[in-house]
Amino acid sequence: MPTPHPDYVFAPAPQPFLTIFGSEQLFPLRRVFCVGRNYAAHAREMGADPSREPPFFFCKPTDGVVPALRTGATVIAYPPQTNDLHHEVEMVVAIGKAGAAIESTQALNHVWGYGLGLDLTRRDIQAGLKAKGHPWEMGKAFDQCAPVSALTPVSTAGHPARGVLRLEVNGIVRQEGDLADMIWSVAETIAHLSRYVALAPGDLIFTGTPEGVGPIVRGDELRGSLAGLAPLHVRIA
Repeated sequence: MPTPHPDYVFAPAPQPFLTIFGSEQLFPLRRVFCVGRNYAAHAREMGADPSREPPFFFCKPTDGVVPALRTGATVIAYPPQTNDLHHEVEMVVAIGKAGAAIESTQALNHVWGYGLGLDLTRRDIQAGLKAKGHPWEMGKAFDQCAPVSALTPVSTAGHPARGVLRLEVNGIVRQEGDLADMIWSVAETIAHLSRYVALAPGDLIFTGTPEGVGPIVRGDELRGSLAGLAPLHVRIA
């Protein structure tokens, strides 16, 4: 007989999840990957070369994801140790089928659905760490660093490949770009990432942000939109 698993020394943390548009079910989360500089105009505004070099990735903590409420705005606390919090709106891919070294021609078969997310960034911390040649994880990975809308399943949304991704702050458009302008498509991104790590159901991929990133402050209302997906509504407290 196998030995029973010993009791935990304390209660495990709750399972992170996202809500699903039009459903009471929840999407359990596993890992969160982000693609850097996947829109040429944003790469240029960040002082980078937008040439089609292989994509690079960074991670956010799964428990830093904040699920959308069924109604109303998701409230995010302004994070500590920064005076320059920036918004970066992105389309988010939710993985529903496991795979490694996935061919780009098969990659979309691994997608469960799509959402909208904010890659919140402590820009001053990120810039300071970059200048020293240090990892800039603390600029990207912190509590409540990744609010995400309700997910829309592929059966409803299809696979968005074009359409205007937009972010309004207090009713004023700050970011706007077409998915067709992504340097690396969703399928190509999945194929590249799966060469480094095995993907599994519950993984999220933030697919990059268009130009127009900028600072937000307490009291700001942010609304992200992309035709065919549930909207994103966030308030900074």
